[in-house]
Amino acid sequence: MYNIQPEDKYFKAKERVATLKKFYSSLLGNLFVIVLTGAINYYTNEWRYPWFLWVVFGVSIGTIIKAIKIFGYDSVFGKNWEERKIKEYMKDEEQKTRWE
Repeated sequence: MYNIQPEDKYFKAKERVATLKKFYSSLLGNLFVIVLTGAINYYTNEWRYPWFLWVVFGVSIGTIIKAIKIFGYDSVFGKNWEERKIKEYMKDEEQKTRWE
């Protein structure tokens, strides 16, 4: 149905690489934040109350959600769903205009 040009493939691949680069940069930043808060927690109270684990928990949830979006779990409203709905609406419009 669609004729995908090599340029389109290149731009999609380039966009994917940029997204992965951003994810890995974010992952390194998150690790830095975890180590920093762990060090501050140890310095302030020597693990009597490991409050930095709350930071680890929050950062981990955010990272897991980003990873799911990037590495392929296609949720209910993912990219394939959008494309299917667009095709469905286009088909409906085509059928409506045929009979009018």
